[in-house]
Amino acid sequence: QVRLVESGGGLVQAGGSLRLSCAASLRTFSSYAMGWFRQAPGKEREFVAGFNWRGRDTIYTESVKGRFTISRDNAKNTVYLQMNSLKPEDTAVYYCAAGRVYGSSRPFANEYDYWGQGTQVTVSS
Repeated sequence: QVRLVESGGGLVQAGGSLRLSCAASLRTFSSYAMGWFRQAPGKEREFVAGFNWRGRDTIYTESVKGRFTISRDNAKNTVYLQMNSLKPEDTAVYYCAAGRVYGSSRPFANEYDYWGQGTQVTVSS
């Protein structure tokens, strides 16, 4: 059974930093495109960052460019989201997602097959 487990969320003041982690029980983790999404209360889930199965062709939603960095450690079956200069509008539940085997980096939720349970990030002003 595939499991993605996020951690690292919490409460932080505006301007602060958090690093989210996502541990994946995917047997061939290094073959998967990976991404992060978020969902704020009353809003639709939105793409945040992602890269292809090689960890390249990284893409970010415009609002986080220059502040967030996605990375992966294939030896640990883990993908990370480093979030700096956090803003109150970054408050949301953050979800890790695994896309297609040998897949490209895509910003669409329907192109991801496996999802974590989410971790809450709250940024106070």
